[in-house]
Parts: sequence; structure tokens; C-alpha cells
Amino acid sequence: MTTTTAGQAVSASSVNIPGKLSAGKLFGELLKYSLLISLAFSFAFPIAWMFLSALKSDPQIYTIPPIIIPIPTHWNNFPDAWTRLDFTTFTFNSIFRYTLPVTIFTLISSTLVAYGFARLRWRGRDTLFYICMGTMMLPWQVTMVPLFITFKNLGWVNSYLPLVVPALFGHPYLIFMLRQFLMTIPEELSDAARIDGANELDILVRIILPLMAPALAVVALFRFVWAWNDFLGPLIYLQRDESYPLALGIYTLGEIANNMGTSGNAYPHLMAVSTLIALPIILIFFFAQRTFIEGISMTGMKG
Repeated sequence: MTTTTAGQAVSASSVNIPGKLSAGKLFGELLKYSLLISLAFSFAFPIAWMFLSALKSDPQIYTIPPIIIPIPTHWNNFPDAWTRLDFTTFTFNSIFRYTLPVTIFTLISSTLVAYGFARLRWRGRDTLFYICMGTMMLPWQVTMVPLFITFKNLGWVNSYLPLVVPALFGHPYLIFMLRQFLMTIPEELSDAARIDGANELDILVRIILPLMAPALAVVALFRFVWAWNDFLGPLIYLQRDESYPLALGIYTLGEIANNMGTSGNAYPHLMAVSTLIALPIILIFFFAQRTFIEGISMTGMKG
């Protein structure tokens, strides 16, 4: 009888313990997803508010308490805002005179420098790499005035040269990312290619670059976003309105909104243009998120 009771107790305890563990896991999952949903909402709400504000009129913008869903919606704010200033020219400047050249030049230069730091052996390599990384310790505000004086003496002010030419020399942070990724690629692949008679450029182009696609996608996305959103650099070096990129176009429209106050649909137009300019970045990340996350996760796996 005692044995039977003990067996029942053991069987009961063996049934209850997994139940307690599953309840604990369930609570942990609920807590985790609640936190993630809260963070996602905190990031998505400003974007949603910007889009909804672009569909409002001036009275709807300044109504207290705020109106969340505008009724009626003013879809005409988007074309009206785009033609209020010459945003077509601003878009051309941002894409073809700044963002694309900087992204392409940074990809080429940073890849070459990272390959030299990761795969080639030469005297002073590590020392120069540490110096390159040390330049990240200097804030851009420290070098801003000396760089402006240098580019002014070169006659480059009021052009895109001060913004594009430095991309030919790589970016320290992106060089570091690509170097760390390159160090995860087995050396045996390069050794086998050298035995077959390939030089370093052939190895880089034909063997290494196809394997670097995730890391290159991350670098391209980072550099594209930085250039697309850059405000201070163009503000310093560009003085003519027809040379402005989109960031300075938004700034000019914001000045108009401040001067006009609560009239002329200035604030809804500002939100409409901001939505249109943010949309390409959101779409790029949405369609390339798998490659982006893969490149981030694989970078820095080896020191």
C-alpha cells in the first residue's frame, strides 16, 4: 500500500513539474513579445503620425485634442508639397550627385582596404589598422573647420566634391566591418587560387566578392542611408538652392512652415514631403532585411 502511494506521488510530481515549467516559459514568452510589441509601436508611431499628418489640413493639425485619423483626408497634399519647391531637382541631386557616387566609391575603396588588412601580410599592417580605427574616435565636429578651410583653399566649396571625394578613401567603420567578415572566409580558398596562378585581384573579384554579398549589402545600405539623410555636410558646403539635396529641401520647407505659422498648409506639406523621402529607405530595408540581418550577424564573428 505504501509503495502504491509513493508511486502515485512520484507520478503526480512528474506530471506537475512539466506543467510548472511550461507556465514559466509561457510567462517569459508573453513578457518578451509584450516588450517587443511595445518597442515596435514606439518606433512605428512617429512614422504613422507623420503619414497621417500629411493627410490633414491646417485646422486638423492644430486641433486640441489631436485628431488621429483625418476626416476628410487631403491626398492632394503630396503633389502640392512636391511642387511647392523644386523637389524634383533636389531628388536628382540627392541620388545622382551625392548618394549613388558616395555609395559606389565607399564600396570599392572600403573593400580594397579591408582586403589588404584581412588577407595580405605586410609590415606595419596591424599598426596602420589600429590608426585607421583610431580615427573613429575623432568626432566629425572636431575636423569640420579644418576640412572646410582645406576644401575652400582647393576651391571646392559650393560643389559636391567635398562630400564625394572623401568616399574614395574608404570609411573606417565600414572597413572594420568588411575586415571582420573577410576574416571568417577560409584562407584555403585563396591559397588554392594562388596555386592555380591567380593574382590577388583575381582572387578578390572572382572568389571573395561573391562570398561577401551579405556584408557588401550592409555596407551599401549604411552608406546610402547616411548620405540620403545627411544634412550638416550639404549645409556647410552648398550655398545655391539648385544644388540642394533633399535634406536641405526639407529644411527650406520647414523654414517656410515656421514663417507661415498656422496657414498655407505648410506643416501638412512638410509632413508629406518627409513621408515621401522616408519611403525609399523603408522599402529598401523591407525587401533587403534578410540580407541585411545576415550580413550584420556574420560580421565580427572572428577577431
